[in-house]
Amino acid sequence: MKWLLCGALLVASGMVQAEEFVAKVIAVLDGDTVLIRRAHGVLKIRLADIDAPEVGHTGLGGQPPNSQTSQPFGASSQRSLSDLVLGKQVSVVSQATDQYGRMVAHLSVDGLDVNTEQIRRGMAWEYSFHHSNRELIALESEARQAPRGLWTMSSPTPPWEWRKRHPNTLPRANAASGDLSCGQKKHCSSMSSCEEARHYLAVCGMKYLDADSDGTPCEKLCAPHARKDKPAK
Repeated sequence: MKWLLCGALLVASGMVQAEEFVAKVIAVLDGDTVLIRRAHGVLKIRLADIDAPEVGHTGLGGQPPNSQTSQPFGASSQRSLSDLVLGKQVSVVSQATDQYGRMVAHLSVDGLDVNTEQIRRGMAWEYSFHHSNRELIALESEARQAPRGLWTMSSPTPPWEWRKRHPNTLPRANAASGDLSCGQKKHCSSMSSCEEARHYLAVCGMKYLDADSDGTPCEKLCAPHARKDKPAK
């Protein structure tokens, strides 16, 4: 089970020492995963103690795609996390490194615990080790009863069950910062997804993808419902 694996990873990694630092979130990949920029490069972070609905991804920078099938409410959970952290300086408290090379951490912005907020909004499930985080369990129960977010659905499928039913057919890309390469794409018309466009803007430095400098590249992909009087991409 996922939490047992997380525990094993902590042991295997020598009980990773907590690291605290501040960094800017440059992309939100789904409801529990972000990319941050640090002085030495880009780092993928998996939010600790929560599990959000899955979002299918196309490949970044010429890499193969993550073929995970998108889950109902996945996009909503991703938007919620984007509203909280995208383009902002966040405080990061690391806990471990998972099997994909991602840092597992708690994030906060302006004093707000982001991991906890996703649960409170009904945008993720509590997923602490052995379900030991009583605060998150209580918040999930509150969101269920409200109901808020994904709990407005009659019987939402937990992500860990969804992954069993819809397994990846291709391996996930390694999350080490150096593996997020920049391919040959240069224009919004070449981008296959908003995630890819954000990667080229944030990681590859293609500032012209964000014509109005609002932090959102290729708005036909990333903000299709934006005001029509904005500059065309």
